[in-house]
Amino acid sequence: MALALHGITARFGGLVALDDVSMRVEPGRIVGVIGPNGAGKTTLFNVVCGFVTPSSGSLTLDGAPLRPRPHRLTAHGIARTLQGVGLFDGLTVLENVMAGASHTARAGFVPALLGLPRSDRDERRLRELAMRCLTEVGAAEHAAAAPATLPYAVRKRVALARALAARPRLLLLDEPAGGLGAEEVEELGQLIRSLPRQSGGECAVVLVEHHMDLVMAVCDEIVVLDFGRVVAAGTPDEVRDNPAVAEAYLGADVSTVDAEAPA
Repeated sequence: MALALHGITARFGGLVALDDVSMRVEPGRIVGVIGPNGAGKTTLFNVVCGFVTPSSGSLTLDGAPLRPRPHRLTAHGIARTLQGVGLFDGLTVLENVMAGASHTARAGFVPALLGLPRSDRDERRLRELAMRCLTEVGAAEHAAAAPATLPYAVRKRVALARALAARPRLLLLDEPAGGLGAEEVEELGQLIRSLPRQSGGECAVVLVEHHMDLVMAVCDEIVVLDFGRVVAAGTPDEVRDNPAVAEAYLGADVSTVDAEAPA
């Protein structure tokens, strides 16, 4: 699924959060969006998800106009993880992941309420899908556990499995490495690199992340925002050597930012 942003500007009163931002994400590619705090990264995600309506500009999905609404994202083939894990404490891990695929349920409310055979078949299908997603992220052994009993890194994997259960063609990852240790970040990087392949090479991934080492390791392309504007875009090597990126990070060399990124 190809996502394109065309001259997106987002204003909040007198504050310009995004200023004429254009970018494109092709199927099977991982695109990182980086920049200092306040650069507009979260606003960009919120525009794609429909939480923020841009002041000007447009979005297209596979060449067709996209006017996203939060409750219709899965219908567009879009899924997003949150900066926190956002799991339901009252459900098991498996049930949390099943919730991510609930939009695909065929039985509907009445058959489920009455416990009719069609509802039973639907539940079995969702359980099988959820288990496959948990296996993909390496968390299948925790299927019966309550999320609150699990380490933070495992809960992050479960949240990713829930997003994958929607079988998205566009996956938005919002700071997935937040709160993880160095070894966990490395494992996460391997998992992120595998995401397009798990969807047959058709899934596009957009990654917003502060861990520069992770971004440089997993992304095919990187877009750099500063004060809401795109100041650089290209491959990891091109971005690393771009003087505008060093300036965006308060005069720090990108290699220094990489070395000092929180583990």
